[in-house]
Amino acid sequence: MSKEAVDSAALDASRTDASQAPADAGDAGYSKDLKARHVNMIAIGGAIGTGLFLGAGGRLHSAGPALAVAYLVCGIFAFFVVRALGELVIYRPSSGSFVSYAREFLGEKGAYVAGWMYFLNWSTTGIADITAIALYTHYWSFFTDIPQWVLALIALAVVLVINLISVKIFGEMEFWFAIVKVAALVAFMLIGIFLLVTQHEVGGQTPGLSVITDNGGFLPHGIMPVVIVMQGVVFAYASLELVGVAAGETAEPQKVVPRAVNSIMWRVGLFYVGSVILLALLLPGSVYSADQSPFVTVLSKIGVPAAGDVMNLVVLTAAMSSLNSGLYSTGRILRSMAMAGSAPKFTAKMNKSQVPYGGILLTSAVCVLGVGLNFLMPSQAFEIVLNVASLGIISTWVIIMICHLAFVRRAKEGLLTRPGFRLPGSPVTEIVTIVFLLAVLGLMWKDPEVGRKTLYLIPIIAAALVTGWYAIRRNVDREAETLMKAGK
Repeated sequence: MSKEAVDSAALDASRTDASQAPADAGDAGYSKDLKARHVNMIAIGGAIGTGLFLGAGGRLHSAGPALAVAYLVCGIFAFFVVRALGELVIYRPSSGSFVSYAREFLGEKGAYVAGWMYFLNWSTTGIADITAIALYTHYWSFFTDIPQWVLALIALAVVLVINLISVKIFGEMEFWFAIVKVAALVAFMLIGIFLLVTQHEVGGQTPGLSVITDNGGFLPHGIMPVVIVMQGVVFAYASLELVGVAAGETAEPQKVVPRAVNSIMWRVGLFYVGSVILLALLLPGSVYSADQSPFVTVLSKIGVPAAGDVMNLVVLTAAMSSLNSGLYSTGRILRSMAMAGSAPKFTAKMNKSQVPYGGILLTSAVCVLGVGLNFLMPSQAFEIVLNVASLGIISTWVIIMICHLAFVRRAKEGLLTRPGFRLPGSPVTEIVTIVFLLAVLGLMWKDPEVGRKTLYLIPIIAAALVTGWYAIRRNVDREAETLMKAGK
């Protein structure tokens, strides 16, 4: 069957599914200004972010060339998650995304947990992003004397304004952010291949397999460092679920989403695995560091300082893109929750441009706390919030897979029809993915410096969620009763 026929079949099936699906009050009032090119580039931007541009440096230092395998394994499971979400999106597009699906398949408690854990993920990711922006900016001597927290605050203010104007402006910004990231990575990979083919020295070393074999081999520090960095690698893919949120503000999600989701896998292989292999062949892992982009490290060592400046500007763009996406997605998720009574009422408010500004401002307020973290602990801020964000994204992905299991079960019972675009291997795929994600969470215990301390937060987060539920459950019941009376 041709690709066009598959797309047509998926579209026909989704039209049937949409008539069966319950409406989400949180979807009302949005414009449909995101075009296919916006959503496709949002998918690319989600697959290429701070986790690669900054995080890969420290991970290469600790794990060595085997980091490429870690990226590949995590990338496969990330694809399963986004493919499952893509099927749910075609069944019923919603700006509330997985929170809306959790409400339908797991009940309001499931939606409440999904939404607030996602908020935890993106609010802390936002802190990681503004920290990264400050670190990148310090690369240039002109900004060295400016405190890290001041640079972080400026970055937050700029991206906040962009988000509040309109979704069309957001889409355009993400489109061009993604263009810059892809162009830069392609250029770097071409330069890296040229250096390998011509055997041009990099930092006094001849690139090639000898760089790996002469510096401890594929696993210079053993298998455990590779295992430990898994939670950080999962974080690197944490924006992929944005496709599901963006689908609620595009006119033809049934056509756009399958193409965007299917293209994610080869991007993971090319950009993540390919670039890490190149980095490992050009310089020993010990040369890379957590406080500088590995791409900047390589380009600075080939004797062209301006190349390092250009790449540093690109990775600065990547961090701005991630922060931009975080404010966008949490604004929509919080509005979906607020309409159901499980988030503050003001997060349901929209401005004249149909932007849910209340949720965006709430996320920004948490990011301001991150500015304080940059003031108190500038050297540790990035790693601390990265691990906390990992708790949020792992729980979000687990909930997506649980929702998909419930969705498939209802389809088998004849209560709904699955679209033509499906997650393959269900229910085994979901179960294996959930087990893998929980294993990654458990592996954090092996990192006594930060990971273990992060796991200590789980009981605190659980207690906060339980307390919060008892505080808002009357609001949830009241909103549900109102919707029933309205006949929705």
